[in-house]
Amino acid sequence: MADNNEDEAGRRGRNRIQYSVDEAPFPLIWPALGLQQSLLCVAGIISAPIFIATQLGVSDQPEIRSQLLSIGLFTCGVATILQNLIGCRLPIIQGANVSFIAPMAAIFSLAKWSDESLLKEIPVVNGTATDEPWKMRMREIQGNLMLASATQFVLGATGLIGFFLKFIGPLTVAPTITAIGLYIGQFAIPLCEQHWGIAFLSLALLIAFALFMTNIRLPLPTYSSRDGCHASRTPIFQLLPVLLSVGLAWFLSFVLTVTDVLPSNSTQPGHMARTDVRISALYDSPWFYFPLPFQFGIPTISAAGYVGMLAATIASTIESTGDYFAAVRVAEVSPPPPHAVNRGIAMEGFSSTIGGMIGGVCASTSYSENIGAIAVTKVASRKVFVVAGILLVLAGVIGKIGAFFTIIPDPIIGGVNLITLGMVTAVGVSTLQFIDLRSSRNLMIIGTSMMLGLKIPDWMASNSQAIKTGSPDFDQVLTVLLTTPMFVAGVTGCFLDNLVPGTEEERGIEKWRQNMEGSGVIYITDEHTYEFPYITKFIRKARCCGYFPMSPTFDKQIICSCCRKRSRNSSYAVDNPLEMENSEKL
Repeated sequence: MADNNEDEAGRRGRNRIQYSVDEAPFPLIWPALGLQQSLLCVAGIISAPIFIATQLGVSDQPEIRSQLLSIGLFTCGVATILQNLIGCRLPIIQGANVSFIAPMAAIFSLAKWSDESLLKEIPVVNGTATDEPWKMRMREIQGNLMLASATQFVLGATGLIGFFLKFIGPLTVAPTITAIGLYIGQFAIPLCEQHWGIAFLSLALLIAFALFMTNIRLPLPTYSSRDGCHASRTPIFQLLPVLLSVGLAWFLSFVLTVTDVLPSNSTQPGHMARTDVRISALYDSPWFYFPLPFQFGIPTISAAGYVGMLAATIASTIESTGDYFAAVRVAEVSPPPPHAVNRGIAMEGFSSTIGGMIGGVCASTSYSENIGAIAVTKVASRKVFVVAGILLVLAGVIGKIGAFFTIIPDPIIGGVNLITLGMVTAVGVSTLQFIDLRSSRNLMIIGTSMMLGLKIPDWMASNSQAIKTGSPDFDQVLTVLLTTPMFVAGVTGCFLDNLVPGTEEERGIEKWRQNMEGSGVIYITDEHTYEFPYITKFIRKARCCGYFPMSPTFDKQIICSCCRKRSRNSSYAVDNPLEMENSEKL
């Protein structure tokens, strides 16, 4: 009877997904399906270089913005391929992580990174400076990003991530993610104020497409193994709301540019909304651009820069772990075993290290919007996501593509980011659904962590010389940490949540971890989904591989005496009697 129930549950799950993780659609439509997934993450990848260019002090140099965008596309493509083939092996797209903008801003707020201080350090030969301030800042971010990403790789490769996640719950995640959205949102305002009309247009279009027109389905040519080539009604506004809003607002800006409604004088308000402001970057950029390691010089490392980047890396690790379990629910496969999660985190660290090496100074992370698209497209095929990664690599290598996205007017990017960063904030707030909001303990922890996380960085930004311990290096470390909202809010929430007495039900630990694991529905999936093809059979013959946290045969976990016993299926979830019963049946 139990077997029949499991088979029935598996059939119900598979009826909702057309192509599972280990299945493949017709090869001729791989590029179309892959292009759809890659387009979904383009908006985030476009935004990151704009914010980075501002921090580097080159926002007025379109050729550098184009170069940064090409590097970002290339890095995200490589990270996506590695994640799907070697990492967690789930259908996930890796994109630029804008949460790293916060520690960048904190690092460059130090007096040593001002143009005046950097220009004094640059040697002059025959009246010509041998370096540029923005390249010195770039090398600082590269070095510290590589070191922080290497730390993330170690956390995944050693399995320590499972140990640390036992102390993290909703009261840590909620203030951390909320602080990220609220803080980075301030960088979108300067883009919007260049033309508030165009910014609000892109914002309004995005709201209309994402909220009011999601049920409108347009007939588009599609292919399926059962029906062949046919017209299928697709919720295009639900799938591509960001790209459609950017495209329409961009077209309107083009019309206003050719009709000279927008001023051509750079000193007049609204000039930056023109589509020809940075058109020279499109003509001057090379057709092909190959990102090379250390092209901006040898990276530098500092204690302050490392701890700032490490704070963003830890926040990204927590977010990605949740995305892995969200992906299995949407793709309707069994939850990932510990070795798959370990490999996923390790591959994110490895990919970000490569990105830092070639100049992609925004680490890669999993994109939730691409996970949500699986529920709409019903395609969770790993091969499709690998194709999407290949397309992103090609987009990064073809320099004209990066230059093309660079000429999008800043007000359009600013308006869209007001929504997307608002969604980041909302995701953080939504995590509080798992805790008991009637508890004065929880309310005090939330209020304290959020208030300190927002106000201490604000005060530090205007009083950067306030900390004087006698050690300049230690002063810089504390200044960067206290100027990073995600660190202040996250550490405060984590410290109080684990120190103040409270039951797991009150803290929301049980509900949150059960939600990460899934709803309890059993899906019949290939037992080799998370294993390497062809080589796993050889790994199984070596018993020593069972102790390696990234090996498909790994079944160990780090247990401390203060933590509750975990189920063998996952080292990141508390005991669930229903889940244990189902595991015994299987």
